[in-house]
Amino acid sequence: MILFQGKEYGRLKSSASSFSHSFTRARRLPIPTHRVIDPVEDCFLVTSEEGELFFKSPSDEPTVCGIYMIADPDKRIQVSFNYVDVPCENGGLVAWVDGWELNGQVWPADLWDDDRVVESCDRRPQRKLVSHQNAALIQYRVPAQGKGFAVTIRHLRNARPSVEGKTILSVAERINRRINTRQCVMCMKRGLSDYVEIGGASGLDHTKMEVLDSVCGLDSNEGHRSAYIACENTVVRLVSSGRYHNSVTLAFAPLPIEDIEHSDLICGLNAL
Repeated sequence: MILFQGKEYGRLKSSASSFSHSFTRARRLPIPTHRVIDPVEDCFLVTSEEGELFFKSPSDEPTVCGIYMIADPDKRIQVSFNYVDVPCENGGLVAWVDGWELNGQVWPADLWDDDRVVESCDRRPQRKLVSHQNAALIQYRVPAQGKGFAVTIRHLRNARPSVEGKTILSVAERINRRINTRQCVMCMKRGLSDYVEIGGASGLDHTKMEVLDSVCGLDSNEGHRSAYIACENTVVRLVSSGRYHNSVTLAFAPLPIEDIEHSDLICGLNAL
C-alpha cells in the first residue's frame, strides 16, 4: 500500500508490491550537500543527513520511489520543496509523509491520521513541512522524462520528543538492557503503570509488537545477559504515566546469523 490518498490510491496500488520488495536496496546518503538522486541506486534512499536533493526522471516509467529521512531522537525533520515540476495529467505525484510507511504499515501507528500526508503535483507546497517526530518520508512517481523536483532537508530541535519516537529500526538486534535497586519483570501483570517493553515486530506498526519482556523499577547496573531478538524490527517502548521522570539506557548490536535460531524471540513463530 502506498500512502497516496483518495483516487490516487487505486492507480498506485499496482506499484506497491515493487515498492515494498525493493526496500532492501536502500542505502544511506553519505554527503550532507547538494545531490542529484540516482534513479537506479537511490530509488529507495535512507538518509540521516541535511542538505538539498534533486530528482529528474530518466524515463516515462511510472516507478514509485521514496526518500526515507531520519534524525536524532531529539530532532524533527523539516522539508522545503524548492520546486516541483511533476505533471499531474499522466499520473505524476509527490507526497510528504509525516512518519514512515513500509509494506502497508505506518509509523507511528497509534498517532496516525490523514493530515500526515501532503500531496502535490505541478506546483510545490508553499509552506515548510515539519514532522512531529524524528522520521519522515517523501514518496514520488514521476512518469515524465526530464521532469522532477528539489527539496531541502533540515533537522530542527525538538524540545519535547514523543515517547512514540523511541522505536528502534533494525533487521535483528541483540540488546543489553540497563535501567536507571530492583527490577521487576512482567510489570503490567503486577498493575504497574510505568515500564519498558522489549520485543519486536514484523513491520513498522509497533502496536502489533510481540513482547519478550517488560522491565520496571530502578537499576543502575547493566543487565546480566543480552536479549536476542530476531524480528524485522526491534522495539523498545517506554510506557509512562507522567507522574515520574522515567529514563532507560540501552545498547544494541546486530544479531549474529549463527544466533538467530537460538533467539529469545523470533517474530511470527507463534502464528505458525
